[in-house]
Amino acid sequence: MEFAFTQEQEMIRDTAAAFLAEVSGSEDVRAAMATELGYDPELWQRICTQMYWQAIHIPEDCGGMGLGYVEVAATMEQMGRHLLCSPFLATVCMAANALLLAGSDEQKTQWLGALCEGRLTATLACNGGVSDWGADAVRATWRRDGDGFVLDGEYRYVIDGHSADLLVVAAREAGSAGGQGIALFLLPADSPGVSRQWLPTMDQARKQARVQLDGVAVDSGAALGTPGEGWPLLSRVLDLAAIALAAEQVGGSQRLLDMTVEYTAERVQFNRSIASFQAVKHKAADMMLQVEVARSAVYYAACVAQEALEGGPLGAELAEAASVAKSYCSDAYFAVAGDALQLFGGVGFTWEYDVHLYFKRAKSSEHLLGNGAWHRERLAALLLDDAVRADSGEAA
Repeated sequence: MEFAFTQEQEMIRDTAAAFLAEVSGSEDVRAAMATELGYDPELWQRICTQMYWQAIHIPEDCGGMGLGYVEVAATMEQMGRHLLCSPFLATVCMAANALLLAGSDEQKTQWLGALCEGRLTATLACNGGVSDWGADAVRATWRRDGDGFVLDGEYRYVIDGHSADLLVVAAREAGSAGGQGIALFLLPADSPGVSRQWLPTMDQARKQARVQLDGVAVDSGAALGTPGEGWPLLSRVLDLAAIALAAEQVGGSQRLLDMTVEYTAERVQFNRSIASFQAVKHKAADMMLQVEVARSAVYYAACVAQEALEGGPLGAELAEAASVAKSYCSDAYFAVAGDALQLFGGVGFTWEYDVHLYFKRAKSSEHLLGNGAWHRERLAALLLDDAVRADSGEAA
C-alpha cells in the first residue's frame, strides 16, 4: 500500500485545517455545546454547500464527490483537532456507510441524494445500552406484519439521535441470539411510535440520545438488505465508523500535544522555561510517539476501508484493521490527554482552558464503539480464527 498523501489529499487536509481554524475556535465550540442541538445549523449548511464534506466518499452517481475513505479520515482528523461540533460522524461515517454497503439503487438515490444536498442528517441506532458493541448489543426486535415489519425496543448512545432526520436502526427477530436474526431498517425520525430524548453526557461537545420504538410499522422498502442477515453488514458499518472515530482521536491527540508544547515553552520556573527540563522533554517525546503510531494505524485502516468500499474483500482484514486503530487510538488519546493535564498543572482542568474539553472527548470517544480492551479481545478472537483456518487448510 502507498501511505503517502497525494497532492489532492494534502489539499483536502490543508483546506479543512484552514476552514476549521476559522469557524471552530474555542468560543465557537463552547457556544455550540451549550445548545441542546449540539451544533450550529448555519455552520453545517456552510460545510454542506461550500466544503461539500458530507459527500466526500459518496459516489458521483448519487450526487457525491466520489473520493475515498482516506479523505474521510483526513477530514475527521482535522475535525478532531478543532473539536468541531457537527453531525458529520453520525451522518456520513455511520448512516451513509450503511446505505452505501446495503442500500438498493432506489434507497441510495432517495436518501444519499438528500444527504449530499445538505437537506438531511442521519444516524445509526444499534446499541441497547450495554458496553459491548458486538451482535449481543442489539436488543430491539422486529417482527413481520403482512408485507411490512413492526419494530420495538430502546437504543442508547445514539449520536445526534435527538436531532437526526433519518434513523438507521438495527433490530433482531424475536427469539434470535448472537449474529442471527439481525436486520437494518431506514426509519424517518418523525415516524409514529418513535420517541427521542437528549441525554446530557460528560462530553458536551458531542450529543447523545435515547431512542424508543413502540410498535413502529415500516414497509418492506425500509429494510436494508435481507432481514435476518444483517449482522455482517452492521459489523462492517461499525468498523468503518470506528476507523473514522480513530482518525478524530488522532486529531485531538495532536492538538493536545501542540497545546502542551506551546504552554510549557511559555511557562517559567526557576528562571527557565519548563520545556527545557529533561522530564518534560521525555513526557512530550512519549506523547509525540503515541500520536505518530496512532496516525499510522488510522491511515492503514483507512486504506483497508477504501478497498472494502470499492468491492474488495469485506471481513477479517477490515475488522482487524479497525480494532487495531480504535484500540490504540483510544488508549493513546486518553493517555496524551492525561499527560497534557499534568504538564499544564492546576489550570489544565479549569473551565477557561480547553484541555478539559479534549480530556472529556478522549474519555467519551474511548468507550464509543468499543474501548481498547473490547477491541483487543475482538482482535485476539479474529487472529485465532485466522490461525484455525490456516491450520485447517494445511491439514487439508
